[in-house]
Amino acid sequence: MIVEHLNLVDFRNYATADLTLHRGPNVLVGRNGQGKTNLAEAIVFLATLGSHRVSSDAPMVRDGHDAAFVRARLAHGERTVLVEVQINRQGSNRARINGSPGRTADLPRYAHVVLFAPEDLQIVRGDPSARRRFADQLLIQRTPRMAAVIGDYERVLKQRTALLKSARARGIRGAALTTLDVWDDKLIALGSEIIDARSRLAADLQHPLASAYLAIAGEDHSPTLAWAQSIRGGDPEEGDDAASAESSGSTAELFRCALLAKRAAELDRGLTLVGPHRDDLIMKVRGLPVKGYASHGESWSVALSLRLASAELLRHESPAGDPVLILDDVFAELDADRRQRLASLTSGYEQVLVTAAVEADIPPVLHAHVVRISAGTISDERDVADESADQTEETEREEQADVDG
Repeated sequence: MIVEHLNLVDFRNYATADLTLHRGPNVLVGRNGQGKTNLAEAIVFLATLGSHRVSSDAPMVRDGHDAAFVRARLAHGERTVLVEVQINRQGSNRARINGSPGRTADLPRYAHVVLFAPEDLQIVRGDPSARRRFADQLLIQRTPRMAAVIGDYERVLKQRTALLKSARARGIRGAALTTLDVWDDKLIALGSEIIDARSRLAADLQHPLASAYLAIAGEDHSPTLAWAQSIRGGDPEEGDDAASAESSGSTAELFRCALLAKRAAELDRGLTLVGPHRDDLIMKVRGLPVKGYASHGESWSVALSLRLASAELLRHESPAGDPVLILDDVFAELDADRRQRLASLTSGYEQVLVTAAVEADIPPVLHAHVVRISAGTISDERDVADESADQTEETEREEQADVDG
């Protein structure tokens, strides 16, 4: 897949913006705060229906406006698809595909993107929510209908938690809280699908993760991935990932049993304590958890390897071809060796978009097409070069005319 053209209206610092991209590497260079990451964020939103920088959509809408628009022309082989999303400050977003109204949940079917960003370090060193977000965004890319499943789960979770808080405030217990059973059924059905999909994802990432880590770090530290699940005992969200030795049965059966076991605690706290929203993805190198044990360099190697493994998974599964790789201000965070390794590993993809404040940070293999960003203004070096060539040619013609005259 190739992003041929990107158009923004009232997105972040852009009243309007147009960016033409090319096959192969594309470099966006500009000082910090000029808007280059905003361009990357817009493309990522089309693929994941979310931002890698904020948890809500409102910050992406330019100050003083109610909605932002992201439009892109995507090339899938010989086929071109026009996609558009209207990001509303309040209310649901809207989508158009080839000019016709569509569902926002369908956008990831057309836009396939893998993002590398400084925030990736939080996936391996931050709170469990960062790892859940990483997994769920990749799930949506891998199986676009999971966007609806995850969205429905979040709505059910919100309603169930509101009921628990209300029951706590009113002192309602036991049989008097029959409504909770209805929400339990919905939570179990949707949550079990998410849990099972996440488990398959971790298993499928294992081999490409190990290969990518060896290529990035130059050492075999045997990285592993495994989910700590609240339905199996403990509370991974609060650092307790101990699983019950007796936890056997289907995901739905374990989920229901765990909800019953935690019912009193949930009513006391006014929280839903069981489900995929409480789970954690445990990452290890050398047999030890990355969080708390890995060095800074090892942590970066795991973060980069997760993204490379994601790209390889999508590359092999998608009929649309390679995902677009976006490397957003990553090279400034890496030492010279990791810069070269990452550049060589990504340069072979159909399209790569790199942002950087300092052009010298980017290895030469990625310097095919350079665009400069300054205060929201986009200037294409090719356009400048073409204009300069035209002026030179015109000057030569005038000088030749003077000679002839």
